[in-house]
Amino acid sequence: MENKLPTYLTERDGELWLTEDERENLKISYRIKNVIYSGQSKFQHIMILDSYDFGRMLVLDGVVQTTSIDGHIYNEMITHVPLSIHPNPEKILIIGGGDCGVAKEVCKYDVVKHIDMVEIDDEVVRVCKQELIDVSGNLSDPRVNFIFDDGVAFVKKLHSEYDVIIIDSSDPVGPAEALFEKSFYESLHKALKEDGLMVCQSQSPIFHRDIMRTSYKRIQQLFSYVNLYTAVIPTYPGGLWSFTLGSKKYQEIDFRRIMGRETKYINVEMVQRCFSLPQFIYTLLSDENAQ
Repeated sequence: MENKLPTYLTERDGELWLTEDERENLKISYRIKNVIYSGQSKFQHIMILDSYDFGRMLVLDGVVQTTSIDGHIYNEMITHVPLSIHPNPEKILIIGGGDCGVAKEVCKYDVVKHIDMVEIDDEVVRVCKQELIDVSGNLSDPRVNFIFDDGVAFVKKLHSEYDVIIIDSSDPVGPAEALFEKSFYESLHKALKEDGLMVCQSQSPIFHRDIMRTSYKRIQQLFSYVNLYTAVIPTYPGGLWSFTLGSKKYQEIDFRRIMGRETKYINVEMVQRCFSLPQFIYTLLSDENAQ
């Protein structure tokens, strides 16, 4: 535990503030009650902060990743949508997801027999299981196999292993940058079974439209079916957030999978509507000049 105030925090008028540099023209500040944890791993600076409006939050290299108040929205949307499409998702791969929120949601499905979770930074998992229980649930399901490795290198070695792959990556900078490259999506395609599907978060349609569009186009080149869907996540810049799903075979949603689930955000109506997109997104995705 560090004793001095982390670089990413400032004290103003006796109040502690986290200021996130989202982009050149945008900074987002959060008033902080307490620093629960602060430390440097081999890969990044990790903080668990207790904030006034969002509860406890995971902050990596000064950027908020998930919070107690709205982390469930992201985790439920990136998990329950693909698992309501694949008819028999027995073997799951999660790449990233060190806060354990996605794995916690996957574990709600009895049909799932095995979950490999590949996270590069074991310290993130340790800290979140201990200090961010609202998100992680102190995950201890025996079906979850933690693999502390580079996700890009891990999937390169695979062939027809998984029914569903979920890419829970942070922003495409630092260790997560390679998780948005075309070669990585090619490895994912190869790692899936012949009827497998994958999903990834594809950033803000407002502020990261080039990343969203490029991810969509690259996945579209590889999979028989590609669909983009959205959710509103207050913590993330712009609020509106996108997910891109690529499937080799299946695209129909089995809404019975959603009914009766222990969820806070997702329900049948949300899944029905999340694929309906604003016109500007349709226009972006149909641009033939996009790379």
